[in-house]
Amino acid sequence: MTAADLPCVLAVAAQAHPGYPEDEAVFTERLALSAQGCLCLEETGLEESGRVGGYVVSHPWLLGQVPALNSQLGALPDSADTYYIHDLALLPQLRGSGAANEVVAQLVRLARGAGFASLALAAVNGSAGFWRRHGFRETHDASLDRKLASYDDAARYMVRDLATDEGKPE
Repeated sequence: MTAADLPCVLAVAAQAHPGYPEDEAVFTERLALSAQGCLCLEETGLEESGRVGGYVVSHPWLLGQVPALNSQLGALPDSADTYYIHDLALLPQLRGSGAANEVVAQLVRLARGAGFASLALAAVNGSAGFWRRHGFRETHDASLDRKLASYDDAARYMVRDLATDEGKPE
């Protein structure tokens, strides 16, 4: 992902996550803080292939903490101990194509390569089942309830322990 991709990324976000709006400044900051964790997914097999059909925004973070929806981070923590998946969004035509599975595999490789023992995320929009299939487990912590509520009442904090699944497929 580059700064030039942000208008397309925002368009995908508006279509894929209309109930979870985030300002352009949030995407701009995440890209600046963790460019290697911000990726665009290209539409393929369509008349105008090469268009952004999805994206992922991810970065190092602190296990057991969730950035509030539509909030800037300021900086990445020096003591980051998990790799946080802030957002994975696909346009309807990419769903079911395997693109999301490949992105998760790529993020697992990225997190392991950077020495993180876990991946974490806030599952929204009915996505908890998808994340469970990728080895994530719900973790309840009352201290997270207020931040998760900034997403919605159904948001779930989920963690994948990379140390215990070493050698398993991404």
